[in-house]
Amino acid sequence: MNTALSSRSISHRFGGAALPKDVAGASYKPCYFEDTLTDDHPISWFEVHAENYLMDGGPVRDQLEKLRDRFPISCHGVGLSIGSSDPLDQIHLSRIKALVDWLEPTVFSEHLAWSSHGGYFLNDLLPLPYNRSTLLRVIQHIDQVQEKLQRPILLENPSTYLQFGDQDMTEPQFLLEVVRRTGCELLLDINNAHINAVNHNSCAREFINALPLDAVGEIHLAGFFTDKDKQGAPLLIDSHNKPVSSEVWALFEDVIKCTGPISTLIEWDDDLPAFKELADEVVKANDRLATHGQTNKYHVAI
Repeated sequence: MNTALSSRSISHRFGGAALPKDVAGASYKPCYFEDTLTDDHPISWFEVHAENYLMDGGPVRDQLEKLRDRFPISCHGVGLSIGSSDPLDQIHLSRIKALVDWLEPTVFSEHLAWSSHGGYFLNDLLPLPYNRSTLLRVIQHIDQVQEKLQRPILLENPSTYLQFGDQDMTEPQFLLEVVRRTGCELLLDINNAHINAVNHNSCAREFINALPLDAVGEIHLAGFFTDKDKQGAPLLIDSHNKPVSSEVWALFEDVIKCTGPISTLIEWDDDLPAFKELADEVVKANDRLATHGQTNKYHVAI
């Protein structure tokens, strides 16, 4: 464990600002740039995907610089492949380091997943078997990332469409060990928790309640696409192209009743809506943070 980088002892106020806990943020896309500059929207912070900004300059980076000057920024990685059986791609990690040094985001997050193998990059976030060998590899990779970035990261629970037979721990047990042994924190994607519960015939509330909720530094809310598997059972796809579902809103309310307000993001990455529709989703999150996020009782079961 890299105790020097423990998230319990290092401030998250990178870049001169902290992510607000009582008002929500939203995914940023360049098509929204002019809308973000107005003063009549409720979005208090934005999240960007790191891999979209690894170039040295250009208009997209110029936009991001102006956005950073006005709002706290959360930087969300999708390509480090922390769960890969291969060593981390040091070139990619160095490019992430350069971006983080320039952008100074308030937080940096990545996924408990893998997306590369044998020198090939697979444009997906693929699941892991939750066993001891995987645990040791993930811990080693997170330590390397945190050492390189000189900050703790947030690790996101993934959406999955299959489960492995070679497992000797549950996902919450796995995440608890990762947090305990690396000092990273969690990015709780409640949409992913709901998707997995439906896809694997389990309970999202039991999953969330088994997590170390005091380690959650950010929450993601998003929409999903409903399909069917070969047996005709519901199959939910983490599409990020729809409003947040009623089921996910209900889980979110349960969580913040237990924890108090947590920095919350509306993710919308495909079939992009008008900026006002995105802002309306943020308002819904803000209303729930104000109404339900008034306690801080991690021992309360949801």
